[in-house]
Amino acid sequence: MDSQFAQFIPLILIFVIFYFFLIRPQQKRVKEHKDMVASLKRGDEVITSGGIIGKVDRVLEDDRIEVILTDNVKVQIIKSTITSLLKKEVKK
Repeated sequence: MDSQFAQFIPLILIFVIFYFFLIRPQQKRVKEHKDMVASLKRGDEVITSGGIIGKVDRVLEDDRIEVILTDNVKVQIIKSTITSLLKKEVKK
């Protein structure tokens, strides 16, 4: 019986390594992205998954936001396509 359990130890060890090095960090990144998208507000500069940079004009219902690309050019995009939020520089 002990030899049968000993055969499963490497398999259990591999699962533990996969959990801590792959699964857990991915879950953390997904949660951070979800929180970032939920906290979007007017005036935030964002980058979409297509590489478009724009400024949030307004947050709409059903998971959409309106983004200003340049003067007089507004587009509606799905919130989940936002990949990152640009940091605002502090002017001295």
